[in-house]
Order: sequence, then C-alpha cells, then structure tokens
Amino acid sequence: MITVNARTTYGPSEKFVPTTITRRDLGPKDVLIDIAYAGICHTDVGRSRSEFGSTHYPIVPGHEIAGVVSDVGPDVDLFSVGDRVGVGCFVDSCGHCDHCQAGLEPYCRNDRVLTYNSIGRDGNYTQGGYSEKIVVDQGYIVRIPDSIPLKSAAPMLCAGITLYSPLRHWKAGPGMNVAIVGFGGLGHLGVSISAALGANTTVLELSEDKKHDALRRGAIEYRLSTDPAIFDDFKDHFDLILSTVPADLNYDAFLRMLELDGTMVNLGVPKSPITLDVFSLLENRRSLAGTRVGGIAETQEMLDFCAEHGIRAEVEVISADDIDAAYDRVDAGDVRYRFVIDISTMAAD
Repeated sequence: MITVNARTTYGPSEKFVPTTITRRDLGPKDVLIDIAYAGICHTDVGRSRSEFGSTHYPIVPGHEIAGVVSDVGPDVDLFSVGDRVGVGCFVDSCGHCDHCQAGLEPYCRNDRVLTYNSIGRDGNYTQGGYSEKIVVDQGYIVRIPDSIPLKSAAPMLCAGITLYSPLRHWKAGPGMNVAIVGFGGLGHLGVSISAALGANTTVLELSEDKKHDALRRGAIEYRLSTDPAIFDDFKDHFDLILSTVPADLNYDAFLRMLELDGTMVNLGVPKSPITLDVFSLLENRRSLAGTRVGGIAETQEMLDFCAEHGIRAEVEVISADDIDAAYDRVDAGDVRYRFVIDISTMAAD
C-alpha cells in the first residue's frame, strides 16, 4: 500500500484537516499519478457538506485531477513515467455493457465508480484528488496536451467536459444560437467551447460584472437573467440553452426562449424539484434534458479541442490550508473562475 498526505473532513460542518490515506499497490494496468493540482468543484462543496444526503465520512474530495505519471503497472501500454495526465469524475465502470462499449462510461449499466465517495471494486470508499497521489486504471486516465498548464487543465476534467459533452451531443455549431445560463466555473469554459464550435453564444447572468470576460471568451451577447425583457427579446430564438446554475429557475420562461425543436439542458442541480407548465414543452416541440459528464474518449477529445483552440480554465491557485475559505467563496459565487489546490501544500505544517 502507498501512504500519502491528504485533506479530509469528518462531518458536514467540520473543517478540513490534514490526514494520511493509503492507495492500493499497482495492479497490472494501474498508473500511479503524482497529483500537481486538484480543482474545487461545486459538487465537492455539496458532498463535503452533505447537501446531497449521501456522504460517507471521512471524505477526501476532488475529481478534477492533473498531475504526472510516476510509476506504471507491468501491463500498462497507454502511458509512461513522466506523462502529463488527468483524472475526472469517475475511475472505473464495468467496461463491457453496451454503454461502456460505446464510450459512455458515465452511463454504465452496472454502475460507474466515482473518484470519491463511491464504492470501489475492493469494497472500500474511493478517496479523491485532495491528496498527493492516486492510483487509477489506465483506461480511466486522459493525456493533458503540453500546451495546457496543469493548473488550468485540472478544472477541465469536470467543468470542461460537462459543457463540451452536451454541446457536441446537441450539435452546437455554425448557425446555431446557444445560451449559457451562468458564467462561472462551468460557464466560462462553455462559452469558449461553444464559440470555438462556431455557435452564436449568449450569456445570461445575474450581474454585469462578468460581461467583459464573457465577451473576451467568445460570447456575442451578454444579458442579465433578471431582466424580464430577455424573455420577449429572445422568444423562440435559441436552439440550445445550457443552464449551469444550481438555483431554481422559471423554467417556463426559459423554455419559451427555445426555437422549434430546441432543447434546454439542465447541468446544475437545484435543491428542490423543478416545476413547469407542460405547454412550454408542447409549443415548438421543445425538450428539457439533463446530462452527465462525457466518457473517457470524449474527455480526451475535449482536451485536444481546447488545446487546438487555445481554451484554458481561468483559475485561482490556493493552498490546502485555504480549502474551507474557498468553499465559502464558491457558495457565494466569489471566484473567477475555478479554485485549484496546489498539492505541494498538502502535507501538514
């Protein structure tokens, strides 16, 4: 077993504290990764504070992992020591169901294994990227292009693929009108990806303070989601709306901004069940959908696409001692646009 420094919390209102955890010895197809950076996702906050009601403590979060390969098992043929690699939201799946065979591992019929707070094949709970090292089967690792700094790549393993996957699935491209609701950790990457795909991309946000950044990253228009005029100005306009926010929305108003056969995709997780008038769907044959992250092949495709188009996550690097303060700022929306933990600070002082 491999012992590493990590940060954990023991309860929904407890602070993060230094700890040590063990990683399994390398199996034939396992890769040992020295983690350089781990992004802080809003899901990390929700899981750590038991907002979803299914947290097993103690928990070591982190599913936006970027680092360097330091050792490989004897049958590893995809990676070598020194490779720059990443790990996202899941680290295993059955590998043989039709979904896995189609590269849709997040939709595994026999249940994927999440990077943390999930039961692994050994029957133990997985522990995530707020730690110095991780051991992962080579089939669940992606290669980070040299042109993307590791600190910028880490959030792309969740936030980037969470936006890339629906943009590709619903065929965002030239001539399409796309709206992204929320310009935060997910939204700032989504705008750049949507624009690079050739779509006319509009940002709907709560305040004006991110307008410059949104336009800089490729949006053609930036409007306040609190302005009632948008629902008339954009009536029957968008082909695709991606909502990245966890807040409750007026779904009827947003759905009526969709063109014929338009789709609204909910990526955020509201804290209460959503309600809508079914006529908002019947009109214009609209759809309301959801999605998980993309599979391994699509995540690699996303990274290569972003490297080609110069797309990076904008990050604020923090020390491991600052995780709790960062969580409070994430809840307050006070980050531009993703916190990333410098894993070299992981050990206790």
